[in-house]
Amino acid sequence: MENNRSTDVYNNVIQINETDTSRKFLANVFMWMFVALGVSALCAYIFANDTSLMRMMVNEETRQLSGFAYLVMFAPLAFVLLMRFGLNRISYPVLALLFVAYAAVTGISLSFILLAFTASSVLGVFLTSSVVFGVMAIAGYTTKQDLTKFGSILIMFLIGIVVASLVNMFLHSSGLDMLISYIGVAVFVGLTAYDVQKLKQIGAGLTYGDATASKMALMGGLTLYLDFINLFLFLLRLFGRRR
Repeated sequence: MENNRSTDVYNNVIQINETDTSRKFLANVFMWMFVALGVSALCAYIFANDTSLMRMMVNEETRQLSGFAYLVMFAPLAFVLLMRFGLNRISYPVLALLFVAYAAVTGISLSFILLAFTASSVLGVFLTSSVVFGVMAIAGYTTKQDLTKFGSILIMFLIGIVVASLVNMFLHSSGLDMLISYIGVAVFVGLTAYDVQKLKQIGAGLTYGDATASKMALMGGLTLYLDFINLFLFLLRLFGRRR
């Protein structure tokens, strides 16, 4: 009997420690996500409201995008690939610097959106995205159901969205664009819950405070940042009011 009680106490201590570690890990994840959103919002606002900076990206006479604009549009993908594939070789300070630079470049590319849509609709969609994201993040953290199988399905839909978006670049179908936007919202709503649950599980298996945990928290922040940004963009395509 005493041995059984000792085992129960030991298991409870391990469970508490794992829960505490997971919470600290997720707090670090969300901290990096909020840092990225703050940097992106600041850069988007500065470029959208400074005509001299905007001229660097758009020619006022021809209304054509400059080479710098195309660089800004495709640079975020290069940053993501560099961080993901160089994770084990890049030091934590360099990884953090790349992450902040990525958020800044993404914010600059988003400055076009502030020009295409009214400020009030951008703000309204941002607040809506924040509420939806927050609800799904809580759902992903608290649910007891394993979302792994749903995650696989959502990834397949995400691939489909990318393919359909590429096709629609040539078709210019407003109906297909609307369908892609609705599916995109549903996919990233689901991915938010799935990613939070996955990060919660990852946090429980890491030793909080070591280099690996710090890097994983930063990459987790990148994942949730991408979920939020894409959810925001798809909602903006559906409900944003153009100028």
